[in-house]
Amino acid sequence: MRHRSMLAVSSLACALIVGGAGCAKHADFVELREDLRAVIKSQEQAQKQQQVVLRRLQDVESKAGGDAGKDAAASRAQTDELQERLKLVEGRLASLEGSLRTIPAKPEGAVEESSRQSKPAAITPRPEPTPLPGTPDISPTSAYNLAYNDYLNGRYELAVSGFQRFLQDFPSTSLAADAQYWLGESYYGLKDHVRAMQAFEKVVTDYPKSEKVAAALFKLGLAASETGNANKAREYLKRVLQEFKDSNEAKLAKGKLAELR
Repeated sequence: MRHRSMLAVSSLACALIVGGAGCAKHADFVELREDLRAVIKSQEQAQKQQQVVLRRLQDVESKAGGDAGKDAAASRAQTDELQERLKLVEGRLASLEGSLRTIPAKPEGAVEESSRQSKPAAITPRPEPTPLPGTPDISPTSAYNLAYNDYLNGRYELAVSGFQRFLQDFPSTSLAADAQYWLGESYYGLKDHVRAMQAFEKVVTDYPKSEKVAAALFKLGLAASETGNANKAREYLKRVLQEFKDSNEAKLAKGKLAELR
C-alpha cells in the first residue's frame, strides 16, 4: 500500500510536469494534494495499528490456556477491523489516482492564448469539484463502525474524517442522521465548538424526525455556552424542555439552565 501512495504522488508530479500551466488550474492540484495527504496519513496510522495488533496476536497465541485463547480472539477482531480500515483507505487512494488520470494535458506545440492578446482573456469560472466516488467494497455499517470506534477511542480527527466520508458515500442510509450527530460530537471532542454547532444544526434541520434531535439541541446549548454566547445557549436548552420535555436531555438541559442564570 505504501507503493500505491508513492505511485499516486508520482502520477501527480508527472501531471504537473507534462501539463504545465495549461493542463489544469492550480486549485485542482491543491485539492487533490490535500486529499492525497489525508489518505496517506490515515493509511500510515492504520498500518501502525495493524502492526501493533499483529505483534500482540503472535505473543498471545504463543501462550497456553483459555485466557490466551480469549485474548487471541479479541486480537483477531481488532486485526479484522484494521483490515477493513485499510481497505477503505486503499479505495480512497485508488479514487484519487483515477482523478489524476483524468486531468487533461496541454497539446504539444500549443501556444498560450494570452500571449497573442493585448487584453487579458475572460476567466471561465472553475466548476465545482466532482465528489470522489464511494468505495463499493465496504458496507455502510462497516464504514460507520470504523468511524464510531475512532470516536470511542478518542481519535477525533480520524472520526471526523470517517463520518464525513460516510455522509458523502452513504447519504441516504438509515445511519446518516447518527453519523451527522457523531460528527458534531467528534468536533466537540476536538473543542472546535463552531464546527460542532454546524454539525448539530444539520441534525436538527436535515433529520427532524431522528431520535438524535433532542441530544443535538442539548449539545448545541453546551457548545453555544462554550463560545460565550449564553443567550443562544438558553434558547437551545429551552427548546429541549419545550419539544422533548420527557427526555433525559430535558433533565440535563434544566440543570444547565440553572447554571447559566
